[in-house]
Amino acid sequence: MSGIHHEIYGRGKPLVMIHGWAMHTGIWREFAKQLAEHCQVICLDLPGHGRSVSLESFDLEAIGTALLDAIPVNRFNLLGWSLGATLAVDMAARFPERVKSLLLLAGNPKFINSADWPGLKADVLDGFAAQLSGDARLTLQRFLGLQVQGLADNKLLLQTLRLAVRECDAPAIDALQGGLDILKHSDLRKALASLDCPITAMLGDKDTLIPVQAGFALQALNPRVELHILKNAGHVPFLSHSQQLCNIIAAAL
Repeated sequence: MSGIHHEIYGRGKPLVMIHGWAMHTGIWREFAKQLAEHCQVICLDLPGHGRSVSLESFDLEAIGTALLDAIPVNRFNLLGWSLGATLAVDMAARFPERVKSLLLLAGNPKFINSADWPGLKADVLDGFAAQLSGDARLTLQRFLGLQVQGLADNKLLLQTLRLAVRECDAPAIDALQGGLDILKHSDLRKALASLDCPITAMLGDKDTLIPVQAGFALQALNPRVELHILKNAGHVPFLSHSQQLCNIIAAAL
């Protein structure tokens, strides 16, 4: 047994979905069921998240290996959201024989902003890390708020996020801290540039965590990237733009 919780919906071409920081499969279960009209959807809980067991070391290599061992098909399309996108790029680069295509949802191979890359300011993640030891619950609530900040229906989306997150206990502090460390220190631009598989990137033009400019930077890294900018979408387009997103993913498969 891998200890990695997974849920499977539908039949057809397999699409593996990896969620973001501090979340679990329940966050997009309804969207997964919607997608299951077009393909077989396999949702995974990250180690130490949701119903999955923890790992001794919460790093890219260990997480990717644990997830791959839990996927019940040999070859699949891989979708990662936010932190899940970082993991997905790493998995596609290390195991190209298993990843048929890569779909990045509100994700970035380099999460942190630098002079040569559009990303999130490092002090935002540092603030989350500092708050975790003091009040993890408040930190998670703040993070949920950032995901819908500036959207017209942010109150309804935030309520939906909170209800979904409460389905499972919050991840352990070491898993949360490990996820922030991955986001802060990972630079997978070379890995993404080297990929030969089809790549689809989907970004919201109002995302406060992933600048829309990152999409054009992705295309400059790898000409295989097919970019979709979702108008008036933030960091959780599977909640706010589910049908549009479903259509894009179905076409990519």
